[in-house]
Amino acid sequence: MAELTEKQEKKAKMKEIKKTNALMYKKFNQEKKRKNIPEEEYITTMRDTDNIIELDNLKTYFYTDAGTVKAVDGVSFDIPKGKTIGVVGESGCGKSVTSLSIMRLLQGPQGQIAGGKIRYNQDNRAIDLTKISNKEMQKIRGNEISMIFQEPMTSLNPIFTIGDQLSEPIELHNPEMNKEQVKNRVIELLKLVGIARAEGIIHNYPHELSGGMKQRVVIAMALSCSPRLIIADEPTTALDVTIQAQILDLLRDLKDKINASIMLITHDLGVVAEMADYVVVMYAGRVVEQGTVKEIFHDPKHPYTIGLMKSRPVLNEEIGRLYSIPGNVPNPIGMPSHCFFKNRCEKCIEKCAGDYPELISVTDTHKVSCHLYQKET
Repeated sequence: MAELTEKQEKKAKMKEIKKTNALMYKKFNQEKKRKNIPEEEYITTMRDTDNIIELDNLKTYFYTDAGTVKAVDGVSFDIPKGKTIGVVGESGCGKSVTSLSIMRLLQGPQGQIAGGKIRYNQDNRAIDLTKISNKEMQKIRGNEISMIFQEPMTSLNPIFTIGDQLSEPIELHNPEMNKEQVKNRVIELLKLVGIARAEGIIHNYPHELSGGMKQRVVIAMALSCSPRLIIADEPTTALDVTIQAQILDLLRDLKDKINASIMLITHDLGVVAEMADYVVVMYAGRVVEQGTVKEIFHDPKHPYTIGLMKSRPVLNEEIGRLYSIPGNVPNPIGMPSHCFFKNRCEKCIEKCAGDYPELISVTDTHKVSCHLYQKET
């Protein structure tokens, strides 16, 4: 009898999941068909005009057969103009999904922005990227906001030459340019990212280039329309240490040359320490701590951030075994209402079993989501 009840519960749960998914898929397809969206729906106001992007309670969910995966669940942080923001955290914490949400490149209808705002500071107005039409987003994507993807080999099309692939975004966003001007711009970009013999490289195919060269081409592609924001998702993952240093130096120099902001997503805390002005620490789809590089590296508050800092190797220090944070990231389906880090935390207190802690300010720039720093009410 108990076995039958269990089967019935499972069946009812699956039915509920299918019903929810069907509703969300229908909503997605309706939104996708909308073309002439009135301005009052997406025109907004920036909290601070010195920011290029403001994420406000962003929620990105994936509606799967197993249930709703809350990959990004209420994320809020700002990207100031001309600054580099480092986003760190374990695999699966929502870093890449946050970047894909900004670019509106989620695989729908399963993946959708379920709530929140992404305020983008255009030259003379602020718009909510979650509300604009796909046609309007295409004008921004690759032009004003561009992305450097994790793996250059999968970002480049193996059947087209480097020149053809670099020409495409330039021709798309600059229809007034003729073929000769586009070719000159492609050569200029390849030289800008430190590729010698650029005139010859435009006729090569991706497989003819080394990993470092391919990554430089992908960076050149991201810079092709002089974007105001560059999202770099693990830009040095597949490269050796020497090439990594060259790519990071290149990104830093280019940021200053075109006065762009960078959102740098990485596992490598050393890269963040060297490149970033501000750091956002994510865990299980939420921001647990954010602040300046100095605050996060020299005065981390959240037990998870402290664990990350303890787990990095330090030069000239004899350590028998590197520290590792105990336990695993919780299942993203059916997350608890209490702090997601509770079962892995070495500083857990009774209050941690209650409601999820709010993000509170420690200083003007330093925020943390932890009951250890919540004031008693």
